[in-house]
Amino acid sequence: MTSPKKAKKVLARRLKAGGLGLLAVILLFTLVRFCGSNSDEVLGDAGEAVDPGNMYGFSLAEFAPTRYQVKEGQAFGQVMDELGVPYPKVAELLELSKGVFNPRRWRAGDAYWVFRSLDSTEAAHYFVYESSQTEYLIFGLQDSLYVTAVERPTKVVQRIVAGTIESSLYETLANENVSPAVAVRLSEVYAWTIDFFRIQKGDRFEVIFEERYVDDTSFVGTGKVLGARFVHNGKPYYAFRYEDEANGIRDFYSEEGEGLKRMFLKAPLEFARITSRYSKNRFHPVQKRWKAHLGTDYAAPTGTPILATAGGTVIAATYTSANGNYVKIKHNGTYTTQYLHMSRIGKGIRNGVHVEQGQVIGYVGSTGLATGPHVCYRFWKNGKQVDPLREPMQRTEPLPAKLWASYEAHMAPLKAQIDSIAALAD
Repeated sequence: MTSPKKAKKVLARRLKAGGLGLLAVILLFTLVRFCGSNSDEVLGDAGEAVDPGNMYGFSLAEFAPTRYQVKEGQAFGQVMDELGVPYPKVAELLELSKGVFNPRRWRAGDAYWVFRSLDSTEAAHYFVYESSQTEYLIFGLQDSLYVTAVERPTKVVQRIVAGTIESSLYETLANENVSPAVAVRLSEVYAWTIDFFRIQKGDRFEVIFEERYVDDTSFVGTGKVLGARFVHNGKPYYAFRYEDEANGIRDFYSEEGEGLKRMFLKAPLEFARITSRYSKNRFHPVQKRWKAHLGTDYAAPTGTPILATAGGTVIAATYTSANGNYVKIKHNGTYTTQYLHMSRIGKGIRNGVHVEQGQVIGYVGSTGLATGPHVCYRFWKNGKQVDPLREPMQRTEPLPAKLWASYEAHMAPLKAQIDSIAALAD
């Protein structure tokens, strides 16, 4: 039976550590009060035994928990030494914890708890490290050494948010107390249909996404984007996540089941032949010297229409002495293409204009440093010129007919939610 003196000592230590909530403090006062009576056990008003509670699965009737924080430069072995754990045991604990704990990665400020016995030895029996918001590690420090990783149960809830762009997507979402991760994921979903560097004031969006919580109230992260509508330049673009593991499908589709990822056309001309490939060292026919040729030349008669190989925004439509008449298109945050030596630039093609895949942007010529009519097609990935013929391209194909009914049943309620929210803003 715990004595009143010992119970008060435990209470003082816990209050000093600052690690107990109000409920635990009340329970301890109850323990002290009843320990002061002639009763042989802690009793409630009706005479039943009172459970003082537990933490991390350990009874507070047996152990006293104290909360600490990792100090700057403090090593795991140092903490164990201060708890009276000898080096051989520390080495064994580290071996047992491989794969779930790396002592080099814990940081100053990380929280941990030490559970000590309530007897006179006050020996440390358990060490609990808060490795993340959703996981903690339990180290058994006595005779039966062990390390256990415990996942806290998380709750996933759906949230729908709508907004009108005033300055940026990030700021608009931030005003709704939404994680920046949602803005990043939306830019990935719409990478082939909307240039998020050129969204305009007045563009609108509605998005349904997941949020994860621990203990129903502690936000721990953003999950999947389930559905969205983005109105850009007055045109609505829907996107719905759809998964079918049996058919290897996990991607975003329009309300009509069309894939949102669009592969580049194989060439900027419908009928042409390659006369010079991408090369790090090619003899230039005009400059008469060896140099890199970071493009692919397609020969065709003067005046042959040149096509945009993917949709995007024109970022240059001009003339230079080397490139001649040329057009450069930014497709998304990853890819940019350029088309050189045009006889003339297409009508209406100018800086800032959006073009669709396959749209005529100019005509084959031999302006600039060129010996004959052709288009030099250049291709950038993440700011670096690469060979488009060697670049692996993935396209989200339209959903097969056999999955349309399943997709429609999945998509329809999400679209209904989005449309109902959108209607309030109209």
